[in-house]
Amino acid sequence: MSTSIIVVVIISIIVIIGIAAFYFNRKQVIIRTLSKIPNKPTSSLKTNQLSKVSGKALHVKEPLIAPYSQRKCVFYQIRIQQKVSSGKSSHWKTLVSEERFQDFFIDTNGDFVIIKPRNHPRNYICYLVKEHEQSSGTFNDPTPKFEALLKRYNIESENFFGLNKRLRYEEGIIEVGERITVAGIAKWKALSEPLPEYPYSKIATLESEDKQKLIITDLPEVLPNHRKR
Repeated sequence: MSTSIIVVVIISIIVIIGIAAFYFNRKQVIIRTLSKIPNKPTSSLKTNQLSKVSGKALHVKEPLIAPYSQRKCVFYQIRIQQKVSSGKSSHWKTLVSEERFQDFFIDTNGDFVIIKPRNHPRNYICYLVKEHEQSSGTFNDPTPKFEALLKRYNIESENFFGLNKRLRYEEGIIEVGERITVAGIAKWKALSEPLPEYPYSKIATLESEDKQKLIITDLPEVLPNHRKR
């Protein structure tokens, strides 16, 4: 086999791997999956039907506070990584990976759907847009706010020689009042206690069932009437 053919084969393999990695990453899988589910108003949800709703996220109880942005939210994901070297190669080592959430409502034009993510067993898949990113390095001191966050997780920003470590941070949140999309199996539940400004005795919920997990995202691409730029 000639050298030119080998080069073409190698390039083709690299391209195929790149396309596959893009096609099957979580973001793209969620976008494709949600595109196949019709968006419905809450009043039209049918029991045991796979459904999708979009609306404002609202807290059921005292909301969470995101570690860096300090915003009120119902769901957050954070990750802190450090660049470490091993011989001639280097990679990003994850020091902290934290995800917290609580039950929350989705307000769809005055109608409410309740969402209850669970970890044991995990009943959802989620993709949150990473909006708050920070980094530090040899010639890039961490900001006071980033330094305070690192201390919260017992991470030193400097190494033994007093040089800045190469650190990076990312944070994705579902902020209270943010427009999001959730898909799941629709159910209607009787309310044990009335909700303020909600005059009905039943409330819709989206749940996981068998292999169908809840899908939760704040991706703007999946919101109804989203305009592509």
